[in-house]
Amino acid sequence: MDTTSKLAIQELLSRSAYALDERQVDMLRDTFSESAALVVDIAGVDGEARFEGRDAIMGLMTDSMAEQSDQRRHVVTNVFFEAASADRATVVSNITITSVAPDRQAIRLVTSGLYRDEVVMEGGQWRIASRRIILDMAY
Repeated sequence: MDTTSKLAIQELLSRSAYALDERQVDMLRDTFSESAALVVDIAGVDGEARFEGRDAIMGLMTDSMAEQSDQRRHVVTNVFFEAASADRATVVSNITITSVAPDRQAIRLVTSGLYRDEVVMEGGQWRIASRRIILDMAY
């Protein structure tokens, strides 16, 4: 995989986080493939939550947005590629989630963890085909 593709994939991960934080639903939807899968695994919580298909994933995301009155920031760092080819890659990154209170008087760490993403070239752009979120603690 060339450097241009790697940079485009890193931008995809950043765009996904930005879209979620800024509640840009159409932009967020466009970061996932139509058949995407999402698994959420939280340390200390039995079982995993699974969402199959972009519509199910977007339902989770928009429901979460509706419940939050704070300003979340999903900070994606330490991105590296476990495997890569011309049209598919396995990417691991750290996720740190912060929250600013509605009154803008406090900021707190919500949780941290890992993203394990499978990304694919689809329709001329990179999209998330599967994402496993491994959180260090519940929030």
